[in-house]
Amino acid sequence: MQKPIGVIDSGVGGLTVLNELTKRLPKEKFIYFGDSLRAPYGSKEKEEVIGYVFEIVQFLMTKDIKVLVIACNTATAYALEILKESLSIPVIGVIKPGARAALKVTKNKNIGVIGTLGLIDSNAYFETLCEMDSTVNVHQLGCPMFVPIIEKGKTEGKELDLIVESTLNPLKKLNIDTLILGCTHYPIIEGSIKKVFSDEVTIVSSAEETANETNLILNSLGICEKRDSDTSIIHDIYTSGDLKKFIELTNKIFSNNLSVLGKLNFIEKRMTKI
Repeated sequence: MQKPIGVIDSGVGGLTVLNELTKRLPKEKFIYFGDSLRAPYGSKEKEEVIGYVFEIVQFLMTKDIKVLVIACNTATAYALEILKESLSIPVIGVIKPGARAALKVTKNKNIGVIGTLGLIDSNAYFETLCEMDSTVNVHQLGCPMFVPIIEKGKTEGKELDLIVESTLNPLKKLNIDTLILGCTHYPIIEGSIKKVFSDEVTIVSSAEETANETNLILNSLGICEKRDSDTSIIHDIYTSGDLKKFIELTNKIFSNNLSVLGKLNFIEKRMTKI
């Protein structure tokens, strides 16, 4: 019996990464944990977030996962290196894939990064981008209102548009041609974000590049799933928050077409910090 792949996020945002993972790796089983009860991570202290992440990872390790994908930029910034040292399985974050994706498309090397306050304060994208290309100009902006409003289910409409426009307005003056969505929740409101910028600004998320990297790692280690293509796979989706609200929001994000994620088994799992 092949082992599943674990995916963690602070809430529903990481489902955008899971969506790409299921498309890139259709034979793999995934176990996802969205920590909606304690979202957002970006407004919390680093040590607190690390504690949450390790608690969730300990739970996922009981499911005998073979790879861990941190589908959360803040958690990646705070805990990726610690987890790599602590775990015996491969651990994949979303920041390096997101940076690579941006550098592939930028023409003027003026790249904007939006994310939670914790992510921006960590300078993780700034350091990663500059390490990959020392000539790049990186403009960062914290967006503390985005994750809470998404987790409340407000993913479109005039109120959201006004919040997004007023938050992102400072970036409009900086001649960026590429914008990294430095939070996996943000693709959910990409429609509102696009309204702020001209068509000359390319919006980049890390989801597709993260799925590609996961595929490469699985192949290099020889641990890809070999099951028959017609075998039904049920992915387990855990949430620490209200299960009904989590399912409703998931349906809303994917326009009630959850088949894009495959067959899902939603499970409520309460967590308390160790």
